[in-house]
Amino acid sequence: MIIATTIQEVRDQVRAWRREGLTVGLVPTMGYLHEGHASLIRASAAACDRTVVSVFVNPTQFGPNEDLESYPRDFARDSALCEATGADLVFHPEVIEMYSHPADTFVEILSEMPKQLCGRTRPIHFRGVCTVVSKLFNIVLPDKAFFGEKDAQQLAIIRHMVRDMSYGIEIVGCPIVREADGLAISSRNTYLNPQERQAALCLSRSIALGKQMVQEGERDAAKVLQAMTEVLEKEPLARIDYVQAVDGISMEPVSELSQDVLVAMAVYIGKTRLIDNFSVRL
Repeated sequence: MIIATTIQEVRDQVRAWRREGLTVGLVPTMGYLHEGHASLIRASAAACDRTVVSVFVNPTQFGPNEDLESYPRDFARDSALCEATGADLVFHPEVIEMYSHPADTFVEILSEMPKQLCGRTRPIHFRGVCTVVSKLFNIVLPDKAFFGEKDAQQLAIIRHMVRDMSYGIEIVGCPIVREADGLAISSRNTYLNPQERQAALCLSRSIALGKQMVQEGERDAAKVLQAMTEVLEKEPLARIDYVQAVDGISMEPVSELSQDVLVAMAVYIGKTRLIDNFSVRL
């Protein structure tokens, strides 16, 4: 497995693969990899001849007072996981390599889409995401790129950006991976102490209740959201950011739970902000 730290190294290697007629998959990550990331790498390795994994904590998607400096990092561990799951190249640049001049140019969706859900309290987040993902697309020029469905709003925004910018890259969404007790796997789970880790299960319990109500025929979004909210409110360590039902493409709020509606939440457990969701399947 190749470890590259410069854009030129990546471009040179991808060009060599292209000359051999090989397809290339990209898995963008911010590192501190876990089984969720591993599932993306395995999916890319199964679908493409070669897989590039980026490991880069992107500063432009963090707002003031967010956890940029404390975000967990362990590149040696990340490299071992990448190699074990089928990555062919890991791109691990320094910030100066990705943003070598003052960051004056950004990629941004100007509709209401990035202002919903997480965008309400993280107003610059998706501009940073779109910018860094665009840069990675331009560096790697992949055939396919793989993203987790846990970050459902991010996935929808990237698909929208790829369509608008005519990238010609297939965006592949991969299912949420959960711990044995139901908690959605996240790098930020490492912030939780044992008491908070137990409290965080209120998210997956709320999700499970919402799914059950939909499966039993409930279509009124307000009723489902209220029931889910009550589960969260019973946990003293939980503080709700949002629990919402939105159109799975536009991210606009909906009142009826129809096919592909996204039911999503963000909840603080102590100081740690966690997200979870499910899509309505009828």
